[in-house]
This record gives sequence, structure tokens and C-alpha cells, in this order.
Amino acid sequence: MDFIHLDKPLVIFDVETTGLNPATDRIIELCAIRLHPDGRQYRKTWLLNPTIPIPLESIAIHGITDDLVKTKPTFAEKAQEIFAFFRDCDIGGFGISHLDIPILEEEFARVNMNFNGRARRQFDALRIYHRREPRDLSAAVRFYCKKELTDAHSAENDTEATLEVLKAQFNTYPDLPRNPDELDAYLNPRDPFLLDREGRFRWLDGQITINFGRKKGKTVRDVIKEDPNYLKWILHGNFGRDTKQIAQNILNGNWPEPPSVTPSSAPVKL
Repeated sequence: MDFIHLDKPLVIFDVETTGLNPATDRIIELCAIRLHPDGRQYRKTWLLNPTIPIPLESIAIHGITDDLVKTKPTFAEKAQEIFAFFRDCDIGGFGISHLDIPILEEEFARVNMNFNGRARRQFDALRIYHRREPRDLSAAVRFYCKKELTDAHSAENDTEATLEVLKAQFNTYPDLPRNPDELDAYLNPRDPFLLDREGRFRWLDGQITINFGRKKGKTVRDVIKEDPNYLKWILHGNFGRDTKQIAQNILNGNWPEPPSVTPSSAPVKL
């Protein structure tokens, strides 16, 4: 192996899932490449039936629908095969500590198998990227302005340096939007499935759901049936103005319309 001197097999893998919660979501697709110290490589992709509906917002990201996986095996049916592919291997990927490893551990735990990611050596390309390519102001001045930032963390110097970096970025990337609205949309993509700024309410499979606390994942309609005063509690709680306005509108019978989302406007998995 010419880029890592392997002393045991290494599996590079990635997953597509029904959502971002390792405890409640499921793996739909798993691709893994096993590299051996002698140069052998084995590649395997599993398309899996998650046994739960795939939310529309997830479909907008990866394009895998319920129909595509309804006849596919479940994770439980393929667990032994997947476990064997990873057996005695180090693991790697891109940002795998955020979702890929935790959800794989949870899937194995549901079938009483122990996949302990922390016990394995992990080679995360994202962590190498962050360590080797700093993303602080000093690095930006060095990259865009071709000089060193002096007296960093002085508010005046940092402000002047930031303005200089912004100007240099527009010179470096002439295709950056010049229109303020377009630039804001480019730099700050909004998750179209969040109803409010803080994300307390979220669209999930066409239903408004609670996205925090002990009722997270429950539809607002079910919450109202179980706890009629819940939305009134939000109105008097420490929540943003837009969150309270949504609660008030629902109490008044004015339910928001679900978003119209295309894959290009959907939130991207990091």
C-alpha cells in the first residue's frame, strides 16, 4: 500500500440513511472498500430495507425511495456478512465519527452484535483535512492576501484583516454572487424542512414534528392530542419569536404548507 503502511486491513466506508439520528434512523445503503497490506482490494455495496419509511427530505438528498428498497434484505439479514467484511479491520472514511460509525454501531446492537468503533484505529480524511488546512483568520490572510497576520486577536486588526480577506476572495473567485440576496443564499443555505430559525419545528414526511426535547420526532397533531397545552407552553417559554408565531398560528388553525423541495435545494450530509 503506497499511501499508508498497513499492518492490518483497512475498510473505507460510507452510509446513506433515513436521517441523522443514529438511535432512531436506519442505514439504507452501505459501501465499503477493504484494503489489505499486500495490495488486495475488495469492494462491497449493500442496499438495505430500513424497515421504516424513508422521509421525503432524506429522499431529496440521496434519491433512494421506499420502492427501491422494499424487496431488499434488512440490515439484520445482512449483519453477519457486513460484520465479517469489517472483522479485524481498521476503519476510515470522511467525517465518519459524526454519523457513519454511530449508526453502524446502533444497527449491530439491534441484532445483539458488538461493533465498537472506538476500539478500532480510525483514519478520517476530514480530520486530516482540518489539521492540515487550518480555517482561522491567520490562515485566510496567508492564503488570500499572501502575508502574515500580525497582532491576531486584536479586534481592530482582526476586523481590518477580515475586510481585506473578503475583498481578496472576490478577486480570487470572480463567480461569487455580487447580489446580497444571492450571496446570502449561497453562503447560508437554509434547510427547507425547518419551519423556524432555531429548528424547533421540522417537516418530516409531510408532517410538522417537534424537533427537540422529550417529544422530539412526534407530529404536532399527535402532541396536541396527547398534551393540548404543549403549544401554549411554547408560547410562554424561552423560544424565538418565529417559533412562537408558528405555535400561535397552529393554535389558530392556520397550518403551514409543506415545502416544495428538489434535490438541489435539500440539505447536504456533511
